[in-house]
Amino acid sequence: MSEQPRRPRKPGKPYRRPQKDPVRILAFEALRAVDERDAYANLVLPPLLRKAREAGDFDARDAALATELVYGTLRRQGTYDAIIADCVDRPLREVDPPVLDVLGLGVHQLLGTRIPSHAAVSASVELARVVLGDGRAKFVNAVLRKVARDDLDGWLERVAPPYDEDPEDHLAVVHSHPRWVVSALWDSLGGGRTGIEELLAADNERPEVTLVARPGRATREELLGEEAAVPGRWSPYAVRLSEGGEPGAVEAVREGRAGVQDEGSQLVALALANAPLDGPDRRWLDGCAGPGGKAALLGALAAERGAFLLASEKQPHRAGLVARALDGNPGPYQVIAADGTRPAWRPGSFDRVLVDVPCTGLGALRRRPEARWRRRPEDLDGFAPLQRGLLRSALEAVRVGGVVAYATCSPHLAETRAVVADVLKQHPDTDLVDARPLLPDAPALGEGPDLQLWPHLHGTDAMYLALIRRTA
Repeated sequence: MSEQPRRPRKPGKPYRRPQKDPVRILAFEALRAVDERDAYANLVLPPLLRKAREAGDFDARDAALATELVYGTLRRQGTYDAIIADCVDRPLREVDPPVLDVLGLGVHQLLGTRIPSHAAVSASVELARVVLGDGRAKFVNAVLRKVARDDLDGWLERVAPPYDEDPEDHLAVVHSHPRWVVSALWDSLGGGRTGIEELLAADNERPEVTLVARPGRATREELLGEEAAVPGRWSPYAVRLSEGGEPGAVEAVREGRAGVQDEGSQLVALALANAPLDGPDRRWLDGCAGPGGKAALLGALAAERGAFLLASEKQPHRAGLVARALDGNPGPYQVIAADGTRPAWRPGSFDRVLVDVPCTGLGALRRRPEARWRRRPEDLDGFAPLQRGLLRSALEAVRVGGVVAYATCSPHLAETRAVVADVLKQHPDTDLVDARPLLPDAPALGEGPDLQLWPHLHGTDAMYLALIRRTA
């Protein structure tokens, strides 16, 4: 059988296999998981990084770059989408989501990092060749070369409407928040342009890792002996890890004697524990305890006074997380899986009650940047009945003279003061307690008697707290 003649090669450059970059491939995989599965980056990224380290593909610098690429792209997605839209000849909704992810990673490298422009474009085009194919890589190359012609300030002047013409849309594009979130946060602040811009900018900063030394089990001094550890700002149990600090390397964290907990979350638990009571102080309830950070701190504080803590969480798997957080608590406690709106306890059974209610999470956008793009204004209507129901149940669970803490990791007025005002109309046998004196070191807590923490003022999540005493 005669050999078939070979086809002549077409003139031009010979085919070159795309170069696989493990860092950028991992960042792309994380973004796809966030988009396709509605996953959260803080849950998706750690196992991906761990697998890469175990395979020998990553060192500490690689992990840091992958983390920056993922979180930076998510935080600035709104800004980058506006820039990309100016560089393509079709609506963004007609661009395939994987292509948008590669473009977002590329734009972040160009406009949000110190990576040289030629390297940012080249690396992004190589990534596109690996994960999208040569055809779409050419599209990525064309778009990123247009983006590379200007810096971020220049692009913002072009794509953001002037502040004087449309302040909310201007802030939405410049600070990468949906317009409705900008409006809601502005209403909650009740201030001028300076306050809102500082808050939106703080939402785009990478938050520090904060640890809590659980009383009776660890001390802040022990945690301060760790590398890169500095004291917290407001909580006597808080320690902050500067950039590069790894919680898993801290012995007290591995043993459960300390934990990772935002300082705002710690302050909510401390305010409830320090609120003045009329009568005994023996039984405490955490009515929405998952995943267990506040419950673990409350349990330790209760143990110091010989008080019992009941930690209740509706979802069984989250109740398991609560049990793990409380394991080893020095005082008496119990963890149950129960619906806080259908109490498994008798009315008036507790001296102190905490309900940290499910919410939109608009106060934790630093930690979960994808939440700002996932949430919708109509979500507020979905949370409203549950928030009111949990607060009503908490007021029924506390005895006369006892105190309820209503907390939420959202500053949206529909989830904070509106909920408290509506429920208290139905409970004339209650009084609001001024929560601000219970956190004497923290400034700018609001007009009272409730309090609001802010990322730009306190370096915490935007936790809200109202303390309510049952009077009859």
